[in-house]
Amino acid sequence: MTRSIHTTRRFALSAAACAGIAAIAGAGLLGSSAAMAQAYPSKPVTIVVPFAAGGTTDILARIIGQGLTTELGQSVIVDNRAGAGGNIGGAMAAKAPADGYTLFMGTVGTHAINASLYKKMPFDPIKDFAPLTRVANVPNLLVANPAQPYKTVKELIAYAKANPGKVNFGSSGNGSSIHLSGELFKSLAKVDMVHVPYKGSAPAVTDLLGNQIGIMFDNMPSAIQHVRSGKLVPIAVTTAKRSPELPNVPTIAEAGVPGYEATSWFGMFAPAGTPAPVLAKLNSALVKVLNQADVKKKINEQGAETYSETPEQFAAFIQAESVKWGKVVKESGASLD
Repeated sequence: MTRSIHTTRRFALSAAACAGIAAIAGAGLLGSSAAMAQAYPSKPVTIVVPFAAGGTTDILARIIGQGLTTELGQSVIVDNRAGAGGNIGGAMAAKAPADGYTLFMGTVGTHAINASLYKKMPFDPIKDFAPLTRVANVPNLLVANPAQPYKTVKELIAYAKANPGKVNFGSSGNGSSIHLSGELFKSLAKVDMVHVPYKGSAPAVTDLLGNQIGIMFDNMPSAIQHVRSGKLVPIAVTTAKRSPELPNVPTIAEAGVPGYEATSWFGMFAPAGTPAPVLAKLNSALVKVLNQADVKKKINEQGAETYSETPEQFAAFIQAESVKWGKVVKESGASLD
């Protein structure tokens, strides 16, 4: 009986010891996690932009990067990795160490379109990334080279129908929102136009300025300065409502294509597996930056609208957008290897 009591006591002491060790270990992990958040960042942070310099994704990343440099106390570097509709940069960012030092400026293309468009994806938009916040909603702007014989939606449609296959429209890459904005226009207006993909919006705009292509459904930030200078003709905006920055430019729907609407969005991500305290610190910093008056002004001047939210809200938004654009891709018949 005595032996049994002693044995029970030994088991109880052993269990208590194990529990104590577990508690200490747990406290150590919590302490380590908290210390990580406090120490982060201790070196420069890189934002991978999956399109060429000078395009909308790049413009927004640089504006936000400047704000984050002040907010985080470390340099924020923009790394442009263009190609495959954003998939090259996306794959690079997805495979980066999940430590908060590599961020990704994702788009409606990389996170809501490409998975339906490409037969093979080098990353999973949902599983491989931790959403931080949407940063901006952006109208696309239908613009033309001034030398083209159309200045309105009705003139463009009439010309395209009279000259099937002779209107070339550029985009920032296959499957981008710029590309699908054109495909949606082709479908609803019942016209035959030829898509010319580029590795980013900037090189496409360069060829548009040189009249190598006739039109673009470009993100407004990369086109609006050329519109203001008279180098490009604004035909219409792709959103349901007119843009405050170009109030005299009609929507495509009101200009002759009922039911047409397309909006681009941009958001910041970290690789999946990034520690929760670091994600929380990044979200907080991004929200602060996006609500700063000077940042809002810079982004609004580009024709974009700043936006900030919780990671959970952003994740739910991405799921809904994936469904929406998946249907557009299917109906357009677009598919890429």
